[in-house]
Amino acid sequence: MNGQSDIRSIHFIGISGTAMAAAAVELKNRGYTISGSDLNTYPPMSTFLAQNGIAATNGFSENNLEPRPGLVVIGNAVSRGNPEVEYILDNKLPFLSLPELIKEFFLRDKKAIVVTGTHGKTTTASLIAWTLEHNGLNPGFLIGGIPRNFDKGVAFTPSDWFVIEGDEYDSAFFDKRSKFIHYIPEIAIINNIEFDHADIFEDLDAVRKSFRQFINIIPRNALLITNGDSPNISGLLDTAPCRTTGFSLTKDAEYAITGIQASETHSNFKLNGDAYSVPLNGAFNIQNAAAAAICAYHAGLDHHQIQSAFATFKGVKRRMEDRGIFGGVGIIDDFAHHPTAVRQTLEALKTRFPGRRIWAVFEPRSNTTRRNIFQKELTAALSLADAVIIAQVNRIDQLQASERLDPQQIIDDLVKSRVSAFHLPTTESIAHRLLNSTRPGDIVCILSNGGFGGLHEMLIKQLQSK
Repeated sequence: MNGQSDIRSIHFIGISGTAMAAAAVELKNRGYTISGSDLNTYPPMSTFLAQNGIAATNGFSENNLEPRPGLVVIGNAVSRGNPEVEYILDNKLPFLSLPELIKEFFLRDKKAIVVTGTHGKTTTASLIAWTLEHNGLNPGFLIGGIPRNFDKGVAFTPSDWFVIEGDEYDSAFFDKRSKFIHYIPEIAIINNIEFDHADIFEDLDAVRKSFRQFINIIPRNALLITNGDSPNISGLLDTAPCRTTGFSLTKDAEYAITGIQASETHSNFKLNGDAYSVPLNGAFNIQNAAAAAICAYHAGLDHHQIQSAFATFKGVKRRMEDRGIFGGVGIIDDFAHHPTAVRQTLEALKTRFPGRRIWAVFEPRSNTTRRNIFQKELTAALSLADAVIIAQVNRIDQLQASERLDPQQIIDDLVKSRVSAFHLPTTESIAHRLLNSTRPGDIVCILSNGGFGGLHEMLIKQLQSK
């Protein structure tokens, strides 16, 4: 970024986001004067900012831009009509999106490992970051979840290595390109490609176009690692300008995954003959681990160093996270919201808990699953459970009736397939049903990319009382 050395002060609009707040604190530690604003600032982020000497203003106003900052960072949730945005545009203040800021201030001089794909980004990035950390490389990282080995999703370190989750969602209201377009990979990973984010992508071709753009900005001397089992990737590699390699469970690939064995707590597999064991379940997590192992190998680590890290990996919060057993009922918290992720999670749980009754409790919350795009696919995925509860479509009033997901139709189709299924509109009614219908030995998997109205804690408390 031209003139970066002349910038002394930076203002963040939407500073309460986890990544925004972490970047703001790191830049303050580097000597910049930092200010910020948000619609609502509350703990833990307000506390984090205050502890680091940053006063975040509640609410947006032109007055927040006095004295005039040298640069403004505009968050992804901020749109036209925001008084600070309008002032910036009227007065031609320099501004960036957060992904642009990350590139210019944090990645430019690093060896960035950029992990992309519709599914598995958070687990794969967390596993890579821990593998590097476990072996003394002290990486920085920016991950869209909380790796339990770190208990935080963001860290800035002096290391040459930086692991970043490359999201395909758009960058800002003024930049509709995917966030990963702004990153500069030394090693890039594409785990898989499927249609998602129906609010910004028209169809699968639009998603694939964005990944093609990502491939087109990978340097010639960088490495691209891809999943040979994802059919939507292969057609994008013909013109890749960089080195490529791949892994596969089923096809010929430079890195063949074989010898898979699963237990309740671990997945064992071989990668080109080297044996690995990782405390994760499901074929998709074996693919995530394979991508992480290949990445770590190309970062200079050997098989034994990689396996040593895998053995001590604690997983990621909200990714098939065990919340515990309450009243004899096991509670699993999972972030799955795409039908493929729902299916893979339920497959993994059935392998992990053979003979146990699996409840799938699903919240249609993402911008894709709130719509009827995956009506049939969600039905098929949820049919793997023994019992299903579907909540009310989130923000239902924002969608036309003709485009909404129809939970009752899914329920009716599941019942025809002899799956016990219920459509319940509130968290209270869901908790009540589970409290009265589960029995010791059951597994309840709560599937949502949000807080689900506090269902987890409500159910745990009631089961404990029972």
